[in-house]
Amino acid sequence: MGLPDNLGHYEAIVCCEGIEHFGNPDIFFKTVSAHLTSKGTVIITTPNIWFPAAKLTFLMKGFFPSFPCLVGNILRGNHMHIMPWSYPHLFLFLKLNGFENIALHDVDEKKPKRIYEYIIGLPQRLYCFQKCKNAPTQEERDFWTTAGSKQSIYGRRLVVSATKP
Repeated sequence: MGLPDNLGHYEAIVCCEGIEHFGNPDIFFKTVSAHLTSKGTVIITTPNIWFPAAKLTFLMKGFFPSFPCLVGNILRGNHMHIMPWSYPHLFLFLKLNGFENIALHDVDEKKPKRIYEYIIGLPQRLYCFQKCKNAPTQEERDFWTTAGSKQSIYGRRLVVSATKP
């Protein structure tokens, strides 16, 4: 689902807790880009499926929290989370659609929320640290630094912004 063609141009477009409901987010990002002015900003907020308890839930049940198997309840137009997101997923879609200055913003929440989450998230933090250390370009170092941040790994929410060139 994209933005209607008859909308004007804006300096900022905000998608607050909505992108996880889109069946084809690429269409949305393309239309956002079309309706942003040069140097315009898009801000996306969505649940983060990378936090450790979500990974544990996925391991045990095969579904991320808030993204259950909806068989028997699937009706077009119903409120359903159908696309789980993490910082790398948002980065990918934004980059593919020509956005730059992609930034993950800190959310005021306890990170990690529980002590066991620190332990579960530690291998991922170490992996991102190693990828950052070996990254050949500054863009890759910046990506892995952000992907390995407390907000990306332990946060329950993602707030990501990007600008149109």
